[in-house]
Amino acid sequence: MSEITYAEIEKAESIDLEKELTFKNQFSELISPHYLKYQFKRNEIDETLKLRKFVLNKYKSKRSLLRRIKSPLTYVGIIILVAIVTFAVFAAWLSPYTVQELQGIDMSRSEYQPPDAQHILGTTEFGQDVFGRLMWGGRVSLTLGLGAIGISVVAGVIIGVFSAYTGGIIDSIIMRIADIIMAFPTLILLILLIASLGQQDISMIMWILGILSIPFYSRLVRSSVLQEKDKIYVEAALVSGAKPGRVMFRHILPNTMTPIIISLTFNLGTIILSFAALSFLGFGPSGVIEWGNDINTNRIKLMDAPWAAIWPGFMVMLAVLGFMLLGDGIVDALDPRSKA
Repeated sequence: MSEITYAEIEKAESIDLEKELTFKNQFSELISPHYLKYQFKRNEIDETLKLRKFVLNKYKSKRSLLRRIKSPLTYVGIIILVAIVTFAVFAAWLSPYTVQELQGIDMSRSEYQPPDAQHILGTTEFGQDVFGRLMWGGRVSLTLGLGAIGISVVAGVIIGVFSAYTGGIIDSIIMRIADIIMAFPTLILLILLIASLGQQDISMIMWILGILSIPFYSRLVRSSVLQEKDKIYVEAALVSGAKPGRVMFRHILPNTMTPIIISLTFNLGTIILSFAALSFLGFGPSGVIEWGNDINTNRIKLMDAPWAAIWPGFMVMLAVLGFMLLGDGIVDALDPRSKA
């Protein structure tokens, strides 16, 4: 494709950007015969589409993060996460039952009851409302996921920046330890640690999940820092008298945050899924309302009372899907090579 000339740039600036950037207009163009013909004849230069691509990419780079996201699926992910977070945060007000009632046994309804006006998603074996347990279970899963990801990101960033900037034998030792930890399957190692410690406390599980994810973020940050440490702005900071700590965390780190943000979004869903799998296998905290624990408890009645196990499983799937869709949207918004 030929270079865009100054005259073509002036012509492109006259295009109504807000009108061109609407999803309806972009979708209509994608299915137009003009665009389809261009897709099948890539060797031909289409001046109109070339100018449109130039203008959209130029305008996109000036927009805020949320305005760069144009994929409808990303907005679906945001809506899913907002709904889950809302139910989890305001569970005490939105749930028709208290957490004590959802953990206790209702002898008057001691068997599985199908959905009705009082229990819109049915009840569990002990008469506990499934809808209420879903909301309180979301609070536990999100709290554990955010706590674990916070531990791993903070510690991993510090270790990764220090390792890459220092280099030498220190870098080699840190990375070999990270390789050893990453060589073990996370779920199996998590089960072994919980079994050896002999307790299934939710805070302990959060710390273990966070610590096991530190090597991943250490290596991720290290690779980004290695690309940045030899650039001119780092040399300028050193020449101006900046200390190593300021160079690492004030100058280099802000330029390596994009892959961290992207990985953080994806790994939140992975941690929630790992915690649900752990509870499903019977290694989760006992007596806590949690999606994986509900699946494990009610799976024996999957054919007779499917609502008790299917709905918690659906919530796990929905939470992971929401984080994945959000992660895809952030990748498109932060990647300068992505198309508008």
